[in-house]
Amino acid sequence: MPEQVSTTAVVLTVNGETHTESLPANMLLSEYLRDHLHLTGTHVGCDTSQCGACTVLVDGLSVKSCTVLAVSLDESRIETVEGLAGPDGLHPLQAAFRARHALQCGFCTPGVLMTAAGLLRESPRPSPTEIRAGLDGILCRCTGYENIVAAVGEAAAAIGEAM
Repeated sequence: MPEQVSTTAVVLTVNGETHTESLPANMLLSEYLRDHLHLTGTHVGCDTSQCGACTVLVDGLSVKSCTVLAVSLDESRIETVEGLAGPDGLHPLQAAFRARHALQCGFCTPGVLMTAAGLLRESPRPSPTEIRAGLDGILCRCTGYENIVAAVGEAAAAIGEAM
């Protein structure tokens, strides 16, 4: 007989849309986003929080969604890569990544973008050293990170100009 998993009622706001759910107590945030909401931009690469491909913003802070339980985030605001672009087009980070060729296979890109978005909220004008430190929890096996660092710096400048 299968073991019954208890459920917990939660209210989560994902990319501006509020969801009231009864979720299994053991459901990871990455599972909730991918399997329940079908937001598959949140990639799961390692299930151990080592690669950062699953990074999303929770209440504005970068969180590796493969290691946090969805029910622990009741009343939280979650942002995924699907919510990064606005009605006017690409977010400055996305535009800079495209212009700087800051991705290759693209698997880690959603996590890098969300980590960088959190970094730029905390530090709107980071130095290249601060960008590298801010992206420290992301593993990219394809690039040398140089274009990623340049793209984050370019996006910071673009965001600063728009303010």
